[in-house]
Amino acid sequence: MDFLCSQWRETHFQRMIYLPTQVVLLTLCCLQEMGNIFLDWDKTRERIFQSPGVNRTLFLITLDKCFLALSALDCVDILSQVLRVSAVNYLQPDVTESLPNILLEDAFRNLSAVFKDLYDKTSANTQRALYGWMNIYLYETEFNESTSWVSAESLWILGRYMVHLPLEEILKIGLNEIRLFISYDNATKQLDTVYDITPELAQGFLERINSSGFDMRNTSTIYRLGLLVCFYDDMEQMDAAVARALLHQMIKCNQLRGFQAEVRKLKSQLLDIAMQNQTLNDILGSLSDAVVGLTSSQLESLSPEAVHDAVATLNQVSGWTKSQVMILSSKYLSCEKVLSFYNVSQMGALVTGISTQSFYSMNPKELSHIIRGTTSQYLPDLSPAQQQGILRKIAASGDFSSSVKDIPGAFFKEISLPGLWKQTGYNSSMVKEKELRRSQALYLYELLSKKNYPVDLLSTGQLVKGVTCQHIESMGADIFLNTFKLFEMNLHLLSPYQVNCLAWKFWKVSNVSIPPFLLLVYFICSTTFSLVLSTFRIISSLYQQCKCFLFQNGSIADEYDVDLLGNLICHLPLAFLHGRMSLKAMAAALHPFKLCQQLSIKYTTLLLLMAKPFNSQTVTFLNLCILLWFPFFGLLEENSCCLTSFPDCLGTRAPSSEEIIKLAEANAFWSVHELKCMDSGTFDKNVELLGTVSGFNSSQLIALKEKAKQVWGSLPDWKSYHIVSLGRIALALTEHEIEELDLYSIDTISVLSQQTGWTLTQARSILQGFLEDSGHTVSTLKSFDLVGLGAILCALNSTEIMSIRTAEFSAAIARIGLLFCSTPVLRQFKKMTESVFGTATSWNGSVLQEIGTIAGGLNEDELKAFDKNLMPYFQPVAIRLIPPEIFQALSPEQIANLGPENAAMVTRSQREHLNTSQLQSLQLALDGARTSTPETQNTASTTQEVQTAAPSGPSCLTCPSVDMPK
Repeated sequence: MDFLCSQWRETHFQRMIYLPTQVVLLTLCCLQEMGNIFLDWDKTRERIFQSPGVNRTLFLITLDKCFLALSALDCVDILSQVLRVSAVNYLQPDVTESLPNILLEDAFRNLSAVFKDLYDKTSANTQRALYGWMNIYLYETEFNESTSWVSAESLWILGRYMVHLPLEEILKIGLNEIRLFISYDNATKQLDTVYDITPELAQGFLERINSSGFDMRNTSTIYRLGLLVCFYDDMEQMDAAVARALLHQMIKCNQLRGFQAEVRKLKSQLLDIAMQNQTLNDILGSLSDAVVGLTSSQLESLSPEAVHDAVATLNQVSGWTKSQVMILSSKYLSCEKVLSFYNVSQMGALVTGISTQSFYSMNPKELSHIIRGTTSQYLPDLSPAQQQGILRKIAASGDFSSSVKDIPGAFFKEISLPGLWKQTGYNSSMVKEKELRRSQALYLYELLSKKNYPVDLLSTGQLVKGVTCQHIESMGADIFLNTFKLFEMNLHLLSPYQVNCLAWKFWKVSNVSIPPFLLLVYFICSTTFSLVLSTFRIISSLYQQCKCFLFQNGSIADEYDVDLLGNLICHLPLAFLHGRMSLKAMAAALHPFKLCQQLSIKYTTLLLLMAKPFNSQTVTFLNLCILLWFPFFGLLEENSCCLTSFPDCLGTRAPSSEEIIKLAEANAFWSVHELKCMDSGTFDKNVELLGTVSGFNSSQLIALKEKAKQVWGSLPDWKSYHIVSLGRIALALTEHEIEELDLYSIDTISVLSQQTGWTLTQARSILQGFLEDSGHTVSTLKSFDLVGLGAILCALNSTEIMSIRTAEFSAAIARIGLLFCSTPVLRQFKKMTESVFGTATSWNGSVLQEIGTIAGGLNEDELKAFDKNLMPYFQPVAIRLIPPEIFQALSPEQIANLGPENAAMVTRSQREHLNTSQLQSLQLALDGARTSTPETQNTASTTQEVQTAAPSGPSCLTCPSVDMPK
């Protein structure tokens, strides 16, 4: 019944917008004064803001009715509250037309302040529309035929909306007004936030500031310019001191939204000026973050003493590449006799360049201080190999039990499950602020639940990952409802299987409708999972059978329908959308579509076709499509004169640094010949960026590899930082070329192993190169070596795998469980895993989560022996790796208990090996059907018990209604 009431509230709230203002107010007053009606406003408020349709309507009612009935200041306050707690995407350009045109000054300032606070949450179109509304008021109050309406005060009121001023209006600002504005103490703070200003507008402001009498080369003036400094263009006869002052201020330019190529070019020009008549060693500490633009050869030329003296500046700079920090860290540490907590703490961001072996060679107590000290903020940026090296050394010292509780945040998740087992004295408070893997959470929740109340455990946050369906089912109704808010707050940490269990439990114990977030089990999982077939069936059921969303004639008619869909809109198949979405709904869907993380080019192109015929609403869909490629073609035309003069490149235009930065992924459109003609300096400066381009084909990668040889010399001369900087370009190395490289460092191997696409022969060459150059054998590898080798471990043969020391394998097992190796290799890893956790048939849920893909190496008998209640604890990637002929050994009961996420990972070839009964069970798992719980198993029959919807009725999970089971 509550669900029907919710529908009534939503429907009648929407109708209230059409009622006269006095009727609306009178209705609310009568409800409040009637003695036999109790209004729980806190509960009502919560329910209202959980209901998208009511949410939007409340906003529109406030906008449309309030200013006619209450004081403007009161209405601004109400509107402010509604906007802050509701989805700001309701504030669309067309809605701004309803904003009051006549307001007293205080009300206008207050409402403008609200819009300034919400600036980042609104679209560019809405920002322009709000600027237009503010402009009308300011124009009328500041209008003067002889001068611009833009005064110092109006600039302060506009705040960040000043970036929407037309250039011609900026150039007309009175000089006294611009002088007054810049002199204001808060002007710098305001100019520090104009992240979306364009070069043209910035230079317009700079021109007016210059004309107003400010000395643009005075350090005090430069400090007042905020982000305008990023577009400073008066370089003529500039001295080195001014250049350094500008560079110091330009450290904030990385906050700009775009134009980084222009900023980098300006920094390069200023760097050249700053270095006039001085060496890089002399001025290194005064170059601010412009040092990030130095090439590896320039950094290599620095003396260790210069780096040591400048470390106070270098350690605060962000944006370093891996190769740069490797060079700088090496030079800094060469001045230190012993690596200690003190000198490491001086390194700041450069700490990521310390080698894994150097960390492992440190005193364990010093390492313990490092992971708890100020340097701990940089620890998440360490590679898994570096983190494992630190943990392994601390663990080997025998002092691990006293320090494990102090291991911070994200670092804690690198502790292996066997490592946790060895420690005692855990409590719920020590788990707070720590990041847990699901295997760790499962173990710790089970351990701590024996002596702690659920609310104490759930309030820690990360421990919700360890809540099993058995835990949920065993909660009493009162305890469950009292802790339910904690589950909702940590929704992002829950698996689809856990959400499914929560939905069933909520259904069972509550007399109200299921909260919307529990219904969307299919759409909260990672966007890497493709659930199109299943979601299409479920969504079709929602529309055609349940009418849960109450859409008119099964179509998406307007913005209210879009609100109800929420993030679900990102997952709707195009076949479902086609013909069902009105133009009005399309306009409202623009903002949600832009927030979708993985819309393919094909999807967005088809959306574009659906939007025809084009009009003012649908033309904005162009933003979603392949127009992202257009800047590339524009650059080709704009710079067609920039041709190279190399003998074989006559008439060919080669990539410039500015183009490479602007194009990013679109660099894949350069031809092989154009890449070959690239200037050596351009390649050296941009190699790491080029190494991140995923769209390069093999021919392009080979061309870039050859360019690297041309710039850096023969392969044996390459340093570790050269190899690391290649990124995907390294995939073009042949087995023989790999043999020529110096691969002694596990940190070099760690970077190489992160690339996907190595052939087995290439991986084998990398493995052999590391073993030979480092002097290791497989049997002497430590856990951090195993972690650093990563995917290269897939090239091990069975004999080599079995020679890995058990203790080292145990410490690295969670990382090894992330690898996508062949079935024979996984089977050998499974044998090693049994030496750690015992025989496969004895493994529990936390072990299955810990070993990940290694479970893909289980044989038929082992898989059949698992209890059906353990099936959800296989990692989804492991399900995909089980060979079809092994997967078919699962019983229907086991398959039905896979859970939605694991069921969605079943491959087509695995499906083809299943019989009818197994396929039916798979569909039940996909649908989130409720299987018998452990508490009811002893009374269950031998046949599987599931709760599903009756053929003629609505599905329990997907459509709450008055026909709920009692």
